[in-house]
Amino acid sequence: MELRLCLRLHARLPPATTPPPFQATAVLPASRRLRTGGSYGVALRRHTRRSSPAICASITDGEQGVAVKERSVSVILLSGGQGKRMGANMPKQYLPLLGLPIALYSLKTFCQLKEVKEVVVVCDPDYSDVFEGSIDNLQIPLKFARPGKERQDSVFNGLQEIDGDSELVCVHDSARPLVSSEDVKKVLEDAAVHGAAVLGVPVKATIKEANTNSFVVKTLDRKTLWEMQTPQAMKPNLLRDGFELVKRDGLEVTDDVSIVEYLKHPVYITEGSYTNIKVTTPDDLLLAERLMNEE
Repeated sequence: MELRLCLRLHARLPPATTPPPFQATAVLPASRRLRTGGSYGVALRRHTRRSSPAICASITDGEQGVAVKERSVSVILLSGGQGKRMGANMPKQYLPLLGLPIALYSLKTFCQLKEVKEVVVVCDPDYSDVFEGSIDNLQIPLKFARPGKERQDSVFNGLQEIDGDSELVCVHDSARPLVSSEDVKKVLEDAAVHGAAVLGVPVKATIKEANTNSFVVKTLDRKTLWEMQTPQAMKPNLLRDGFELVKRDGLEVTDDVSIVEYLKHPVYITEGSYTNIKVTTPDDLLLAERLMNEE
């Protein structure tokens, strides 16, 4: 009886009272929408991570997120590594991937973004001709810097060459050829809001901490662990201030946002894609080819 009563009441409702279907795309900026295809848990974490006050304010005001100005980003493309684990007769970033040097894929991606004003390639001068003239009708300056002894030295050398008016600096490893323009734009937007941001993906495997004798100390909480990728974006003054601290204290860092972390400045993790792999071994090269063929 209660069911029949509910049905009769529902039938009397005028059509105008029926709520329209929810359309996230009418409110949320493209970089904040949940992407389908992942597990429910990952999607839930995405939604939770995107609820910062700055982002909520922009949604409430009806804006389309934080816009990064055109020609306001300097890219430092690291291409000076030796790639010894690849076992090739040249650095891995210059090996052919479907007929094109690996390093040129990400260069092309950055050069097609309207937010990018210049690309500083950090490489051995012997390989600069790989980049020069590689992109037809290049609309932005292509600069060069010499690699340093360590990664942080190469980043520092590239930083010296960027335009002084750039609002963001974006550091990318040229051995990651499959980075998407969508993910680059997302990390730039988050860096504009938070000052520093890095692409990353939630860790899938179980991670255990071990002692020096290879015995397990504890199992780490996978929900709090992220695998870092590039690009890593930040405001240039943060990177410069971080380098002053790193050099003063003789610190060694393995990625670029770690330099900012030493300043006690928060670094935001922008969820990226598992396809943004780093080509380090022959198996990685085969995987990159397979992923590109699937696109």
